[in-house]
Amino acid sequence: MFTRLREDIATIRERDPAARSAWEVITCYPGLHALVLHRLAHACWRAERRWLARFVSQMARFMTGIEIHPGATVGRRVFIDHGMGVVIGETAQIGDDCTIYQGVTLGGTSLTRGAKRHPTLERGVIVGAGAKVLGGFTIGAEAKIGSNAVVTKPVPAGGTAVGNPARIIVPAASAVASAGAAVAAGAPQGEATADAARQAKRAGASSAFCAYGITPNADDPVSLAIHGLIDHAATQSRRIDEIVGALERLGTSLEGLQGADAALLDLRRLSAAIAGKVEDVAAER
Repeated sequence: MFTRLREDIATIRERDPAARSAWEVITCYPGLHALVLHRLAHACWRAERRWLARFVSQMARFMTGIEIHPGATVGRRVFIDHGMGVVIGETAQIGDDCTIYQGVTLGGTSLTRGAKRHPTLERGVIVGAGAKVLGGFTIGAEAKIGSNAVVTKPVPAGGTAVGNPARIIVPAASAVASAGAAVAAGAPQGEATADAARQAKRAGASSAFCAYGITPNADDPVSLAIHGLIDHAATQSRRIDEIVGALERLGTSLEGLQGADAALLDLRRLSAAIAGKVEDVAAER
């Protein structure tokens, strides 16, 4: 008991820079209080003293604002930071070294009694504030759930889930494998290798503890795609303006390029005009 308590105190002091002393952690951290009381409630639950287990759980909820069902399994060195509004369901399983922030729900979507209704968090998972993980699936080791994400499907080890509904960002190792597949499919090897290096660099940057599940590669993939489309549209608009300007310098208007007349346009001169080399083309002729 005291060994685990020392582990918990050391974990909190390691992950929370606001923790100044062991005494402060023991007396002022509701996450620690909730875990200690949960161990008592879980022991009662396993001893078939179900009412007593639920009563201890409710007392812990009243004191800390953290509701952990006595049937839930919680590993070692788990850190519940702030903790207000955290709800952990009966069949949830939390692995060692996980971090859970305020407002997190590890809930279930099934009403089947005795079934695995709540998620399993493997070792080192970080669940950001306000995130909802709903269902009896597994969140892989070292995965990160971004704040306010709503996760309803498994997350691979090392992956990051963001958004509502959550979108899974592929781990860097998978990205490197994808780069290898791209080379095999005929993509330029240098480009694929550079992409793999960028992914590996981001993976190294995110290997340390990341508060609230925020990592360098946690950009929403849908948001990235939208921004890419916007940039592409802006580039196309700029090129069109350049072409129109080149036509005007050549003395040709867009209104005049109708029907068969459009085929008479000297594309070579147009290309040179864009580069500002109309005179060079004329000299060549």
